[in-house]
Amino acid sequence: MAKQTSTSGKAGSTGKAAAKKRVVKVEATGEAHINATFNNIIITLTNLQGQTISWSSAGKMGFRGSKKNTPYAAQTAAQDCGKVAFDAGLRKVKVYVKGPGAGRESAIRSLNQSGIEITEIVDITPIPHNGCRPPKRRRV
Repeated sequence: MAKQTSTSGKAGSTGKAAAKKRVVKVEATGEAHINATFNNIIITLTNLQGQTISWSSAGKMGFRGSKKNTPYAAQTAAQDCGKVAFDAGLRKVKVYVKGPGAGRESAIRSLNQSGIEITEIVDITPIPHNGCRPPKRRRV
């Protein structure tokens, strides 16, 4: 049997268009979102519209398991993220911190050391107004 030829001009195309990379407009001022959970820390630097300029996490930096939730892991993630954003042109940020993780302060310090000026620090950790019922007491 003869092979069927595709109707599109390209041979071996799957029919998917190549995804075009979105160009982010980098201004001098922006926002830093630090999400510090019990297991990881994620740092995202955005412009004022909320489009991501650079991001990093402790897992992306190569830390595994319980080492991800350490101040040192948060420091290295913030240095990596801050260096990329500083080279792109970000100079001042307003920091939004969320979560109870260990590396909150060290991430802010290392962002400041990477050359980005911090204008304001806001804690946006969600606090329940006595939301869910806790599990029953453990009897040991």
